[in-house]
Order: sequence, then structure tokens, then C-alpha cells
Amino acid sequence: MIRSHVLICGGTGCTSSGSAALEKALAAELAANNLSEEIKIVQTGCFGLCALGPIMIVYPEGTFYSRVTTEDIPEIVSEHLLKGRIVDRLVYNKNDDAEGEAHAVHTSLSDTDFYKKQKRVALRNCGVINPENIDEYIARDGYFALAKVLTEMSREDVVQTLLDSGLRGRGGAGFPTGQKWKFAMNGEGQKYVCCNADEGDPGAFMDRSVLEGDPHAVLEAMAIAGYAIGADQGYIYVRAEYPIAVHRLEIALQQAREYGLLGDNILDTGFQFDIQLRLGAGAFVCGEETALMTSIEGKRGEPRPRPPFPAVKGLFQRPTILNNVETYANIPQIILNGPEWFASMGTEKSKGTKVFALGGKITNTGLVEVPMGTTLREIIEEIGGGIPNGKKFKAAQTGGPSGGCIPASLIDTPIDYDNLLEIGSMMGSGGLIVMDEDTCMVDLAKFFLEFTVDESCGKCAPCRIGTVRMLEILNKITEGNGEMEDLDKLEELANYIKSASLCGLGQTAPNPVLSTLRYFRDEYEAHIKEKRCPAGVCKKLLSYNIDPDKCKGCTLCARVCPVGAISGAVKTPHAIDPEKCIKCGACMEKCKFGAIYKK
Repeated sequence: MIRSHVLICGGTGCTSSGSAALEKALAAELAANNLSEEIKIVQTGCFGLCALGPIMIVYPEGTFYSRVTTEDIPEIVSEHLLKGRIVDRLVYNKNDDAEGEAHAVHTSLSDTDFYKKQKRVALRNCGVINPENIDEYIARDGYFALAKVLTEMSREDVVQTLLDSGLRGRGGAGFPTGQKWKFAMNGEGQKYVCCNADEGDPGAFMDRSVLEGDPHAVLEAMAIAGYAIGADQGYIYVRAEYPIAVHRLEIALQQAREYGLLGDNILDTGFQFDIQLRLGAGAFVCGEETALMTSIEGKRGEPRPRPPFPAVKGLFQRPTILNNVETYANIPQIILNGPEWFASMGTEKSKGTKVFALGGKITNTGLVEVPMGTTLREIIEEIGGGIPNGKKFKAAQTGGPSGGCIPASLIDTPIDYDNLLEIGSMMGSGGLIVMDEDTCMVDLAKFFLEFTVDESCGKCAPCRIGTVRMLEILNKITEGNGEMEDLDKLEELANYIKSASLCGLGQTAPNPVLSTLRYFRDEYEAHIKEKRCPAGVCKKLLSYNIDPDKCKGCTLCARVCPVGAISGAVKTPHAIDPEKCIKCGACMEKCKFGAIYKK
């Protein structure tokens, strides 16, 4: 008889931290203590709190162990699983009493700062079930929504339910999902359902985590979409760099077919629908819907002019709907709980929840899902745990290379589609990168533009040539050769690229530059007028110096300098030759007396 379940995160983050080794060590230790029949190990998807991985949760107590190592396993087994005594030093979910004594909280993770303001809809099964076991998904009402639409709802009912819910696409500009489905439903002939799992934004891993933790939710939603628009074939376009997600999708597809939930005559209703995987080679442009469909067709992944839109002429020139992973993950719950339930969350024009990949200069890096309208401050200071090392929050980048920067002055902005557009950013797929005072905003804009230049498909001149010209100007500014007229040229180029590029990726490529010019223009001017990088990041504008009053002449800095740029005798102040210095910072890092500074 099973008396305890031990859930171990099997997402990419914890896997890279060694969770697979934990699982093996735990299985061996349980066997050694004759506990294999009493304790069940469950490999799950991402719990969300990636900063504390590998993560292990013991039920029924709900004890949340973080940063577990294989050396901790014998103690967890002997103390907790054998004697019922919590290993306090590994517990994350704990509070402190008046005397500072830590006591484990065994009730709910919702009591913790990271989880208490979250509302998990798309992530409801991630970290809860074994994603490689269809029975566990079914036990959580899996495929009940598909059964409901096939036996109780017309195609029009399904589309109207999505329209009433207010669900907007979670992969970009937020087009109403029900409207997209309605266009495709009214088409004729062969139709297709596509899933965009080609998550290419730097710092984004929302879709990957859903596929790793709850792949059946996406399969079920795509089957519902097939019924709604009259399609019998679906495709999931997923990047090959997601091996765990691909593996679990392959298992889920096989299981769904074996259970009669994909294929012919699903649930004896006469409806047929199947799904195939297509692996992408990592081209960022294939995240754009028409380029993605072109790639599925076996051609070079380049965007096509719109109109006609995919709902009219998409994959193989047939009516097609394309949604991303997170959008699909919401749909079974909307069908089961009703559109009013979903519409009760969020804001007037942005319903439901949104998943964010929280990264950068933040304490609690990981995956969070919050109701639309949650402020940036709540996400960063409460859920994210604030900025580490006592630094100040400077800005947050949403939407990746297509998005913009939100300055600290707008930290109380409620996050939804319209508010982000108003302040010069966008939701995008949901990457949220936090920056502190040590971030150079000019260098950040250059980083995203370098990414866009590398990933441009080159089909249209505004994106292919215009972004290169913008990058040249940014390089000129960060190297101390900028002129004030360059700022006008950047804005002129940016506006031309936005208005003339073929696809959405080219049209949004200038956003990081425009938003940093809007909110951090003083930093651009400091680079140009003063030949100074206020954040001390741009190497060509830096100089390393030694304070003779603080230097003890220990010679450590001279010994670590890779180019011999530091000179001085023992116990006498040293000096740095600016002509030789490559500005690597090794000397400053090693100095024990704080004598080396940069300006």
C-alpha cells in the first residue's frame, strides 16, 4: 500500500541541476530500506521555482524540499520517510516564529510568497502529475472537455464559448482566439490545426514547461479545435532544442492513440483527428505564423504577405488555425468550467491569466502564472522576491526582441495587453527579464538588436538592411564615437522598419531601441556627450584605475592581469597602463582592499 508520494521535478531546469540523479538515488535508498512498496516516486514537470532546484515535494504532508542533492537522500529517507521527522534545513515552505525558530508548513504552497498570488490555469498540472502517464492526466479531468464538446456541443457552441471567455492568443499580439477559430470554421474543404511551440525569445521557457509538464492538455485542446473548425489533422511545430518536451509529446501522442483519444472514431462519435510533430531547427523567424507553416510544408521558413491570413489560406494553402502552447493549455478548462469562469479573471479587455518566465536580476527566477492586471511590482517584489544583493530595480523587458523596456517609474503598471502597448512594450509570449542598476540600457538594446539581425530571414529589405544599419549606429554609440544626430537617425530607421517590414518580427524589431530611447534617453546622451557609460558596462568607455591611498602593493592584481598592464613594486602603489589594459576586470575582482575602481 502506498503511504507517501515523492514528487521530483523533471523539467529542464531541475534536470540540468541533477534531478534525474536524485530520482535514481532515492529509488536505491528506498529499496535498501524496504520502502519501495510504500513510497512512490513521481517524476513531474516544472514546479515553477527554478531558482531553488532540484525540487522534491513529499505528500501527503506537502513538504517542499529545495536544492536537494544526492547526499541529502539518505537523511530524507531515514528521517522523513521512515521516522516522520521533517528535514528542516532543506525545507522551502516555512515561516519563522517570534523567537526565530523555523517550522515547516505542511499545508499548502499557496502560503508562500512565491505561490500565494499565482493562479495556475495553464500550469494547473505542471508539478502535480507524471506527464508520461495519461491515467494521471485523466484523473485530473483530462479529456473530459473533449468528451463534452463531442457529445454535448455543436461546432458553433465551442467557438462561441471561446468568444464569450475573452481568451486572447498568448503568443504575440493577443488576437481573440474565438474570432480566429470562427474565421477558419467558416472556410471550406480540408483544414488544419497547428500549434506553435517554437519558443525562440531569449529568456522564455513558458511553452517548453507546459509541454514537459502537461502535454496532454495541448493534444486535447487541438482535438477540440479540430472539431470546432472541421479539421482532421493537426501539427505541433516544436524546436529540436527541447528534447524533453519532444520526448514527452511523443509518449503522449502514442498513449492518446492507444486510448482512442486521437485517430479514427474518437469516443465512438465518428470524429477523427490526429496530430503529427514537426521539429524546427531553431530559426527565430519560424515563430512567425506564416513562416512556421512554410517550414511545416518542407520549405525554407520565410514569412508570406498577409492577407490572405492563415484562417483563410494557411498550411498547404488551406484554412488553418495556429495558436501557441499556452493558449491551447487554457482551452480544456474553459470548456469544463465555462466562459464566465475564465472571464471572471483578469481585466476588462485581457481575460484570464498569463504565464511569465521570470529571469534576469531577480531572486526567484522561474515560471509564474498570475491573473491579467497583476502589477509589475507584485511580480517583481512579492512573487520574484525582489532584486538580489541590495541593488535597485531599473527596468523590465517584456516580449523579448519584439518587446520593450518598462522603467522603474512604471512599476505599478497592471500587466495586460493594452497597458503594455500603451507604454511601448508588448506581452509577446511572456518572457519577463528584470534588470538592476548595473544594466546599461544602450547595451541591452544592442543585445536584442544583435539577436534580431542574426535571426532575420532576409526576405524583406527593411528588416534585412534596416536592422543592420541600426546596429551599426548602436555600436558607434557604445564605442564612444556617437553623435547626437545618431539618435534621430535611430528613430527614423526604427519607424521605417516598423511600417515597411513584411512580418510581425521585423515590424517589432526596433521596439527595444525605441523604448530605451523613450525612457532612458539620458543614458544615450551620456554615451555620446560625455563618452561615459553610466552603468559601467560598455568597455570602450571604461577605464580601470588604482587608488594609491588604498593600494597595499600586494601584487595580486599584477599577477592576475592577463596582458601585463599593471606595474609596481612590492608594498608600493601599483598603476594600470590604459594602453595595454583590455578591461577584463580580473584585477578589480581579485583586489582585497577595494583599491581598483572603474569609471
